[in-house]
Amino acid sequence: MKKNNCLECGEEIKGRADKKFCDDNCRNNHNNKINSEGNNLVRNINNTLRKNRRTLKAILKREEHINVSRQKLVDQQFNFKYYTNVVNTKNGTTYFYCYEFGYRILENNYIMIVKQSDKPKEKKVE
Repeated sequence: MKKNNCLECGEEIKGRADKKFCDDNCRNNHNNKINSEGNNLVRNINNTLRKNRRTLKAILKREEHINVSRQKLVDQQFNFKYYTNVVNTKNGTTYFYCYEFGYRILENNYIMIVKQSDKPKEKKVE
Protein backbone atom coordinates (compact mmCIF):
# COMPACT_ATOMS: atom_id res chain seq x y z
CA MET A 1 0.00 0.00 0.00
CA LYS A 2 1.37 3.41 -1.03
CA LYS A 3 1.82 5.92 1.78
CA ASN A 4 0.77 9.52 1.15
CA ASN A 5 2.43 12.57 2.61
CA CYS A 6 0.73 15.85 3.48
CA LEU A 7 1.08 18.41 0.67
CA GLU A 8 1.72 21.17 3.24
CA CYS A 9 3.96 19.76 5.98
CA GLY A 10 5.15 16.49 4.46
CA GLU A 11 4.02 14.33 7.38
CA GLU A 12 2.68 10.86 6.66
CA ILE A 13 -1.10 10.85 6.28
CA LYS A 14 -3.20 8.36 8.16
CA GLY A 15 -6.72 7.55 7.06
CA ARG A 16 -8.32 7.46 3.63
CA ALA A 17 -6.11 6.69 0.67
CA ASP A 18 -7.16 9.82 -1.23
CA LYS A 19 -6.42 12.28 1.61
CA LYS A 20 -4.02 15.10 0.67
CA PHE A 21 -3.51 16.81 4.04
CA CYS A 22 -2.94 15.56 7.57
CA ASP A 23 -5.39 18.02 9.16
CA ASP A 24 -7.55 21.11 8.55
CA ASN A 25 -4.73 23.52 9.50
CA CYS A 26 -2.46 22.15 6.78
CA ARG A 27 -5.29 22.19 4.23
CA ASN A 28 -6.15 25.81 5.10
CA ASN A 29 -2.51 26.94 5.06
CA HIS A 30 -1.93 25.30 1.69
CA ASN A 31 -5.02 26.84 0.09
CA ASN A 32 -4.29 30.28 1.61
CA LYS A 33 -0.80 30.24 0.08
CA ILE A 34 -2.18 29.32 -3.34
CA ASN A 35 -4.91 31.98 -3.28
CA SER A 36 -3.11 34.83 -1.47
CA GLU A 37 -1.83 36.75 -4.53
CA GLY A 38 -5.22 37.03 -6.21
CA ASN A 39 -7.02 37.65 -2.93
CA ASN A 40 -4.76 40.58 -2.03
CA LEU A 41 -5.47 42.33 -5.32
CA VAL A 42 -9.24 41.84 -5.00
CA ARG A 43 -9.18 42.84 -1.32
CA ASN A 44 -7.30 46.07 -2.08
CA ILE A 45 -9.69 47.02 -4.89
CA ASN A 46 -12.74 46.28 -2.72
CA ASN A 47 -11.28 48.37 0.12
CA THR A 48 -10.78 51.30 -2.27
CA LEU A 49 -14.34 50.98 -3.61
CA ARG A 50 -15.77 50.89 -0.08
CA LYS A 51 -13.71 53.92 0.93
CA ASN A 52 -14.90 55.82 -2.16
CA ARG A 53 -18.51 54.92 -1.34
CA ARG A 54 -18.15 56.06 2.28
CA THR A 55 -16.64 59.36 1.11
CA LEU A 56 -19.47 60.05 -1.36
CA LYS A 57 -22.11 59.07 1.21
CA ALA A 58 -20.58 61.30 3.91
CA ILE A 59 -20.47 64.32 1.61
CA LEU A 60 -23.96 63.82 0.17
CA LYS A 61 -25.61 63.22 3.58
CA ARG A 62 -29.38 63.46 3.04
CA GLU A 63 -29.26 65.72 0.00
CA GLU A 64 -30.58 64.61 -3.38
CA HIS A 65 -27.43 65.94 -5.05
CA ILE A 66 -24.64 68.31 -4.12
CA ASN A 67 -21.82 70.09 -5.97
CA VAL A 68 -18.38 70.07 -4.36
CA SER A 69 -14.91 70.96 -5.50
CA ARG A 70 -12.76 68.16 -6.84
CA GLN A 71 -10.18 69.11 -4.22
CA LYS A 72 -12.60 68.17 -1.42
CA LEU A 73 -12.69 64.59 -2.72
CA VAL A 74 -8.92 64.55 -3.30
CA ASP A 75 -8.36 65.75 0.29
CA GLN A 76 -10.35 62.75 1.51
CA GLN A 77 -8.18 60.44 -0.63
CA PHE A 78 -10.97 59.64 -3.06
CA ASN A 79 -9.59 57.47 -5.89
CA PHE A 80 -11.14 58.48 -9.22
CA LYS A 81 -9.73 55.38 -10.95
CA TYR A 82 -12.09 53.02 -9.13
CA TYR A 83 -15.85 52.88 -9.65
CA THR A 84 -18.37 50.09 -10.06
CA ASN A 85 -20.20 51.25 -13.18
CA VAL A 86 -20.67 54.10 -15.67
CA VAL A 87 -24.04 55.48 -16.73
CA ASN A 88 -24.40 57.55 -19.90
CA THR A 89 -27.65 59.50 -20.02
CA LYS A 90 -29.68 60.29 -23.12
CA ASN A 91 -28.35 63.84 -23.17
CA GLY A 92 -24.73 62.63 -23.17
CA THR A 93 -23.91 63.14 -19.50
CA THR A 94 -21.62 60.55 -17.92
CA TYR A 95 -22.01 59.48 -14.29
CA PHE A 96 -19.45 57.30 -12.50
CA TYR A 97 -21.00 55.17 -9.77
CA CYS A 98 -19.50 53.59 -6.71
CA TYR A 99 -22.34 51.25 -5.81
CA GLU A 100 -25.43 53.48 -5.35
CA PHE A 101 -23.52 56.76 -5.06
CA GLY A 102 -22.44 58.48 -8.24
CA TYR A 103 -20.65 61.56 -9.41
CA ARG A 104 -20.50 63.65 -12.52
CA ILE A 105 -17.56 65.84 -13.49
CA LEU A 106 -18.61 69.46 -13.98
CA GLU A 107 -16.77 72.52 -15.24
CA ASN A 108 -14.25 74.48 -13.15
CA ASN A 109 -13.07 71.41 -11.19
CA TYR A 110 -16.43 70.75 -9.57
CA ILE A 111 -18.10 67.40 -9.03
CA MET A 112 -21.83 66.72 -8.67
CA ILE A 113 -22.56 63.86 -6.26
CA VAL A 114 -25.86 61.97 -6.54
CA LYS A 115 -27.53 58.92 -5.09
CA GLN A 116 -29.23 56.40 -7.35
CA SER A 117 -32.92 56.28 -6.54
CA ASP A 118 -34.60 52.92 -5.98
CA LYS A 119 -38.10 54.31 -6.29
CA PRO A 120 -39.51 55.47 -9.63
CA LYS A 121 -40.11 59.18 -10.01
CA GLU A 122 -43.74 60.18 -9.78
CA LYS A 123 -45.27 61.92 -12.76
CA LYS A 124 -47.16 65.13 -12.11
CA VAL A 125 -50.81 64.89 -12.98
CA GLU A 126 -52.43 68.16 -14.05
